[in-house]
Amino acid sequence: MTKSTPPADDDAASVGSSDPRVPTPRWGWALTGSGHFFKECLSLMAGLEHLDVFVSKAAAEVMRMYKQEMILPPETRIFRDTTASAAPVGNFYFGVYHTLIVAPASSNTVAKCVLGISDNLATNTFAQAGKCRVPTIVFACDTAPEMETEAPSGMVKVYPRKIDLDNTARLRTFEATTIVETMSELTAAVEARKLWLKTRAT
Repeated sequence: MTKSTPPADDDAASVGSSDPRVPTPRWGWALTGSGHFFKECLSLMAGLEHLDVFVSKAAAEVMRMYKQEMILPPETRIFRDTTASAAPVGNFYFGVYHTLIVAPASSNTVAKCVLGISDNLATNTFAQAGKCRVPTIVFACDTAPEMETEAPSGMVKVYPRKIDLDNTARLRTFEATTIVETMSELTAAVEARKLWLKTRAT
């Protein structure tokens, strides 16, 4: 595995299923501004082939704070939040993705998704996946009244507000959306999609 590098902005805007260099369909993975099991999510990403990673501006900040790098398969494409219209999400219209994963999903991201707000790369991927009927897995960071999560300095206790928990519950009602609460549930959901892919290929 190698450290992946982002494509040029014009590639991010124009590449689609018509590009013979890009195997499709692919995994899409959106990183948000949550540090909740951030390192573990990066490790899970490293085991996926044909992966596109969508890095929001907040996620890029978290990566720096947690001193993390994305060590991913060399064919992985990384799209960063550099265009006002979140141009890379146009790939969803061309059937490029079979699955979108939003993990970890910050409370801000979950709240925006629930309200239909798509004003950054992560929330835009969720919106476009829904419009294109692409199954989505969301690893929400706020799922219980009392939780432990990892801050840059170590593990801390957090107490999600009622509105945070309510938003997670509301997101569960969205079409083709699976909410997971733990890394084991996220891993299981990813494995289930892998099995679906194998079944689909036979």
